[in-house]
Amino acid sequence: MIFRRALAFVFVSAFSLLAAEPQPFNYIVGTQAIGGRYHFTKDEPLLESAKLIASLGSGIMKLSISKQASFGKTKANVLERDPSMKTLTDIASREPTHRAVLDMPFTHFFIWAYPFTSHGTAGIFKVADKDLEYREMYDFAVHLLRTYNGSGKQFYLGHWEGDWHLRPHFDPKQPFPGHYAENFIAWLRVRQQAIDDAKRDTPHDRVEVWHYTEANLVEPFLKGGQCLTNDILPQVDVDYVSYSSYDSLQRVIRDDLFATLTHIESKLKPKAGVPGKRVFIGEYGFPARRYKPEEQDRKSIETMIAAMEWGCPFVLYWELYDNEGSTEKPGGFWMIDEQNVKQPIWHTHQRYFEWARKFVRETAPSEQEFRAAAVKWLRTQIDKGD
Repeated sequence: MIFRRALAFVFVSAFSLLAAEPQPFNYIVGTQAIGGRYHFTKDEPLLESAKLIASLGSGIMKLSISKQASFGKTKANVLERDPSMKTLTDIASREPTHRAVLDMPFTHFFIWAYPFTSHGTAGIFKVADKDLEYREMYDFAVHLLRTYNGSGKQFYLGHWEGDWHLRPHFDPKQPFPGHYAENFIAWLRVRQQAIDDAKRDTPHDRVEVWHYTEANLVEPFLKGGQCLTNDILPQVDVDYVSYSSYDSLQRVIRDDLFATLTHIESKLKPKAGVPGKRVFIGEYGFPARRYKPEEQDRKSIETMIAAMEWGCPFVLYWELYDNEGSTEKPGGFWMIDEQNVKQPIWHTHQRYFEWARKFVRETAPSEQEFRAAAVKWLRTQIDKGD
C-alpha cells in the first residue's frame, strides 16, 4: 500500500510538471511503449507505460495503434478486445485507455498509425484501398486537430521500419518483391495527402499533425543499392523521416550516424512549412543480451550526443519495457527489466529531464542554446560512468 501511494504521488507530480509549462518545449530525448512483454499494475499496459514515461519528466510519448497492437492478450495496449472499435478515430476518441493517454500532458506524440478499414499496408497496399486509407487517416487527423486545438500538442503519424515492409523476407541482400516499391510509394502519398487535406480543411491553432516514414536499412546502402532511402524517399513528399538506427550503432557511433543521417537528408524532398531538420532517430538501443547495463547506458548517451550534434529534432530510446525474447532469454531492450528493476539508462533519462526542465525554466534558451547545453550535460554523464 505504501508503495502504491508513493507511486501515485510520483505520477501526479509528473503530470503536474508536464502540465505546468505554458509553452511546450521540445527536450529532444524520449522513449516509447510498444509491444512490451510484461507489466506490473492493474492499469492497462499502455496506461501503465505512459504513467511511467511521464514520471521520468518526458514530454514525448510513442505508441502504436493498429488491429494487432491495440487489443489482445499479450504485447498489446489493452488486454481485452472491444469489437465496437473499428477505426483509428474510434480508438483515439472512445477507447478509455488510448483517450486517457492522448489526453495526458505530453507535448509530442509519435504514433504508428495503421488504419483498420484498409486491407493492405506499405508494400502490399492495394489501389482498391486508396479511398479507405485516405478517409481513415483524414478523419484521424481531423479528430486530433479538433480535440487538441490550442493544447500545444504535436502528433507525428507514421509506421514501423519501412525497409522491412519492403522486404517481408527480411533479407537485405534480396530485392523488393514484385510491385512493392510502387505500392509503398502510393501508400505514403495517400497518407500524406490525407493529413495535408485535414490540416487545410480544419481550423486549428497551437496543435499540429505531421506524417513520417521510417527507414531502417541505410548504412549498408550509402554507396547505392535498393532501400527505402534511395528508392522511395525521393519520390514522396513526407514531412519527416524517422531512422531506426541499429545499423549505424555497431562501430563508431558518431561517425556512422552522421553519415547515415546526412544521406537520408540528401534524399528528402524540400518542403515548405516544416521547420528545422526533418530526420530524427525513431529507434536506438543496446540490448542487455549483448551489453552490460553500464555499457547499455554509456552507448545510449553517445547516441544521444551524436544525434543532437547532427541536429535531429528527436532521439527516441527503444524502449521502456522489453518487447523481444522470453523470460528465459530476454532481448533486453529496456529501461525497466521484467523484474521491475530500473536500469542505469532509466536513471540517466530521469536526471536528464530534471536538468533540462530546470535549465529551460531558469534560462529560457533558444533551441540551439538548449541543444548545446544538453550535449555538454550528457558528456558529463559519460565522464561519471568512467
